[in-house]
Amino acid sequence: MTTELPGAATNGSPRRGPAGTGRSLRRNEAPVTAAGLAVKVVLLGLVAGIAIWAAFPLVEARAWAGLAVLIAVTAGLFYLYLTPRHIPAKYLVPGTLFLIVFQVLPVALTLGTAFSNFGDGHRGGKQDAITAIQTASVVQIPGSTEYLLSVASSGDPATGPLVFLITDPSTGQVSVGDAGGLRPIDRGDVTTAAGGKVTAAEGYTVLNVGQASLRSKEITDLVVPTDEGAIRSKGLTRAYAGKAVRAYDEGCDCVRDAESGKTWEADDETGSFVAADGERLAQGWRVGVGLDNFTRVITDRTISGPFLGSLLWNLGFALASTGGTFVLGVFCALALHSPRVRGRNLYRVLLILPYAMPSFAMLLVWRDMFNADFGLINNLFGLGVDWFGGDWTARFAVIMVQLWLGYPYMFLVSTGALQAIPTEMTEASAIDGATPWQSFRRVTLPLLLIALAPLLISSFAFNFNNFNAIYLTTEGGPFPADNSTVGATDLLITFTYRLAFGGAGAQYGFAAAVSVFIFTLVAIISAVSFRRTRAQEEVYS
Repeated sequence: MTTELPGAATNGSPRRGPAGTGRSLRRNEAPVTAAGLAVKVVLLGLVAGIAIWAAFPLVEARAWAGLAVLIAVTAGLFYLYLTPRHIPAKYLVPGTLFLIVFQVLPVALTLGTAFSNFGDGHRGGKQDAITAIQTASVVQIPGSTEYLLSVASSGDPATGPLVFLITDPSTGQVSVGDAGGLRPIDRGDVTTAAGGKVTAAEGYTVLNVGQASLRSKEITDLVVPTDEGAIRSKGLTRAYAGKAVRAYDEGCDCVRDAESGKTWEADDETGSFVAADGERLAQGWRVGVGLDNFTRVITDRTISGPFLGSLLWNLGFALASTGGTFVLGVFCALALHSPRVRGRNLYRVLLILPYAMPSFAMLLVWRDMFNADFGLINNLFGLGVDWFGGDWTARFAVIMVQLWLGYPYMFLVSTGALQAIPTEMTEASAIDGATPWQSFRRVTLPLLLIALAPLLISSFAFNFNNFNAIYLTTEGGPFPADNSTVGATDLLITFTYRLAFGGAGAQYGFAAAVSVFIFTLVAIISAVSFRRTRAQEEVYS
């Protein structure tokens, strides 16, 4: 005789759901609650909203492949979370999507940039370059129309995008112009003064004289393209219709100068317009350059020499920072590990104080402490050292700063690892006649390295790319008199930053290639270190 439990299924039939629902629950399926349903509706609604928001720019740019991927991903998410199947995927898919968006996609974009000439003068397509060349060569034609001008912003007056609000004196038509062209405005949306000058416009903030003066360079550089040429500002109250001196000739695929007759032919390999004498126009377009950015690091003597020197210093800095913080952290942890030390907790709190302070603020403080004239270091010890003026003194200073900032982390993890080592092992070594040093070297240190090796590898990778430690203290200097690109304390990451955002012009493609070099070096060193760590674990396991 068998006893049927309440709610149990019989004859393999599925268990019925709550009374009155008229549905059965599959095995391992949790009942749907009102709160769970509400959360699902909100999250899926958010997904739909983001998808619709992202679809409009894709359609406008005619990026049909991207639009297809967006539709497929959105449909897949709705199918996954609206069906009771694929339970493991419900947990794996969000993490996978975030991994793709925040890790895989940036790496892929960096690789794509590394194989291109993307940078200043090569940011857009060929048509963008032609438009920039023509608008930059606009000059005023004698007798051309002059417009009443009001400078406005579609956002914040100090930082928002600028537009021209111009009034045609002959017709009274008001138009708005920006880098995208000229568009008429309904007279009901603007307010004009007696002479016709625009004083207010719906959706725009008209700049006063003071605000416009602060952005005078942006106003001068703004060119509004038209069918006949372009419109440029003439002061803050007038604008003129000009004609482009240089024009693109599709027949010869070149740019001609109407005044001088000079011709620049298109070079699709370099993405530039080049004259017969080798002169290149500043405006070019983005093209693929293959391995040129990578070979330039090796073949260009002005790059390869400084690059190799920076690489060697980079390795030395990462090793010294990681090794120094590890040694000091372990030493402090060992000193406070003994129960005979009184006030251990107070000492531990004092030792981790540097770790609790904002690193960027401490870097600025240390920079002032190493100042040659009024710094605390020189005044305290009666020295006259120009710490940031010499190559090796500057390197020593940044390593000392990094040692002070980094040892609390190693102290914390070493303290935890020491407490996890059984005391029986060190006691057994002492019984066998080992000295404290022998016990530490043969027992404690190997066990510490097994626990801390992954942290040491991650610390090495972090210090290899420790941008703040260099840029906030020495800014990469001191620099040699004949080269302002690479300084004595420059890491590869600060060198790359200067290439990408330096005053000589951005070279995003080349900077991306250097980033790939950095990634490859760190990956190789980390892989070798993990392999040695695994072998060590097998020995002591």
